[in-house]
Amino acid sequence: MVTALFDLRLPSISLELLVVDDESPDGTGQVADELAGHYAGRMYVMHRTGPRGLGHAYIDGFRWALNHGADYIVQMDCDFSHSPDYIPVFIEHIPNYDVVVGSRYVPGGRTDERWSWGRRFLSWWANSVYTRMILGTHTRDTTAGFKCWRRETLAGIDLDRVHSQGYVFQVEMAYITEQLGYRVLEIPIYFPDRKIGRSKMSMKVKIEAALRVWEVRQRHHHLRPSDRASG
Repeated sequence: MVTALFDLRLPSISLELLVVDDESPDGTGQVADELAGHYAGRMYVMHRTGPRGLGHAYIDGFRWALNHGADYIVQMDCDFSHSPDYIPVFIEHIPNYDVVVGSRYVPGGRTDERWSWGRRFLSWWANSVYTRMILGTHTRDTTAGFKCWRRETLAGIDLDRVHSQGYVFQVEMAYITEQLGYRVLEIPIYFPDRKIGRSKMSMKVKIEAALRVWEVRQRHHHLRPSDRASG
């Protein structure tokens, strides 16, 4: 993944890479440190020691990027379900939007053909029907984890507002973004199964995430564009 990212052709863009290691037990942090030594000044590793969780890791990573002066922040997984090849497309569109989302559920978007019918239907229904019905969002892929943010958008969201720590973190970010009136563009992507690793998305986790969508609505339904944070 590191090689693929640094091989991208991004004219006028200085690409820097941050790996957030959330105390992973599989040696990720050590491998990342070795790579960072090879790409000194271009790659960095954050070793988190506080409370673990997807939300905590993302928030810390976002804050690091903002503090280091990033103009655009791309978030993505490292298992190749998010192809680096889409990043130039994100960069092409981000000057005209506040966040660009790699979406499985807009026309042209697809998931892996090897997914079972049940898995495909559940993912589509949860994103394009259930969360949109409860939250009133326009975004079709509300759990998308492949996005490009403008720094002004993340600063305006005020990351202290975000409390979700599991997979509903992506939903909360999407909802706050729309409530604050930011411009969202979804571009279609192909989402293959991961090449390496194993998903932590058990049925228990899915049910918990579905229930927490109601908490997200209760927490942020009052937000308006005038509530954007300054800075």
